[in-house]
Amino acid sequence: MLRSLSRVIRVFTLAAATVAAAPLVAGAQEHGAEAAAHSAAPAGEKPVDFITPHITDSRHLEIPALNSHLAAEVELPQWEPIHIGGMAIDLSPTKHVVFMLLAAVIVSLLLIVAGTTSRKQHATKGRSSGFAGAIEAMALYLRNEVVLPNVGHHGDGFVPFALTLFCFILVCNLLGMLPWGATATGNIAVTAMLAIITAVVVEVAGVRANGLGYLNTIFYWNKDLPLVMRVLMFFVMTPVEIVGKLSKPFALTIRLFANMTAGHIVLLALIGIIFTFKSWALAPVPVLMATAISMLELFVAFLQAFIFTLLASVFIGQIREAHH
Repeated sequence: MLRSLSRVIRVFTLAAATVAAAPLVAGAQEHGAEAAAHSAAPAGEKPVDFITPHITDSRHLEIPALNSHLAAEVELPQWEPIHIGGMAIDLSPTKHVVFMLLAAVIVSLLLIVAGTTSRKQHATKGRSSGFAGAIEAMALYLRNEVVLPNVGHHGDGFVPFALTLFCFILVCNLLGMLPWGATATGNIAVTAMLAIITAVVVEVAGVRANGLGYLNTIFYWNKDLPLVMRVLMFFVMTPVEIVGKLSKPFALTIRLFANMTAGHIVLLALIGIIFTFKSWALAPVPVLMATAISMLELFVAFLQAFIFTLLASVFIGQIREAHH
């Protein structure tokens, strides 16, 4: 299913890029072959897809430079695939893998340095300040306003998970806004894995909180109903419960992936207007619109990290309270 959805997105973006890069031939059919010939692109020119390469994964990294002659691409190493039975698994690094590792390093350094500095400041001044104070305020907000109200009592053990999830998604989103960067969260495989990890945490939390009562979150068995209705509702509602469990990680996957991909498509399509009309006089309009979209993307980067963390906390709280 994920591969099929990825193909649909690729086809959609390719079609959008082709429309943006090709000359306008709106009246070609009405005015005949002569008008179509005038509106067609010159010989040798072909529509260029500049959207898909920016939103999909690749095996090279772009090196930024002020001078276009100094800009270059670095090919990432290609390793031999690992064969497990009849299946070949390619573990070669890609652009999204590199930026995920970079995001993990940034988050680790960010939280470790902030935690160490905050501990020292509390020992000397009794409070945190500066960079450490800002990170502490963010952590306390997530704990007091997101995790504990939704997870419930004794939910402090889930605060590190929620904080790590929020920071990792946020840094991945922000790295994708760099001109030479890549949005790892715009890859449906990445968002799917984040959702699967969250789903595992949710189910484990349910098992620990409910014990054998966890089975009631899968198999519907209402003891308040008569036996005949109880059996009937068991066969009717159990598939609904199972679909509900599967729909949660699916919703997390699509929500983050679609929001991070859509912004880049719109931004690149607006820039493509300049090349479509081939006029610098119209350039200020798409540039202003692209700037506004970039500001919106900056907000969305924070918003989607927050929503993902919030929904993860809500799902954990729901399954922990399932016995009620």
